[in-house]
Amino acid sequence: MSDTIFGKIIRREIPADIVYEDEHVLGFRDINPQAPVHVLFVPKQPIATLNDLTPEHAALVGRLVLAAVDYAKREGFSENGYRTVLNCNRDGGQSVYHIHLHLLAGRQMAWPPG
Repeated sequence: MSDTIFGKIIRREIPADIVYEDEHVLGFRDINPQAPVHVLFVPKQPIATLNDLTPEHAALVGRLVLAAVDYAKREGFSENGYRTVLNCNRDGGQSVYHIHLHLLAGRQMAWPPG
């Protein structure tokens, strides 16, 4: 398991407000939310960046997206809409090197993000 903060959350070594879990994915509230709803979905398998993905990871990346969709539907904001974001490396805004999908909702999203 990766020794990032996300690996420690997955291993339950540090607390997190977990809102979703299945065999492959863990979802928890971001500690620095950028919207009223800001949940991070992380694969339990550590992969540092999007650049490290291989074709064998396609199902895992799909599971991240489907977990976010399931959460949005379950929480009742899927019809109003939400944003999902995957950042890659420093210039892309990635600060934890364990891939993760941000789900943001609960307000109108502007583009470009502000």
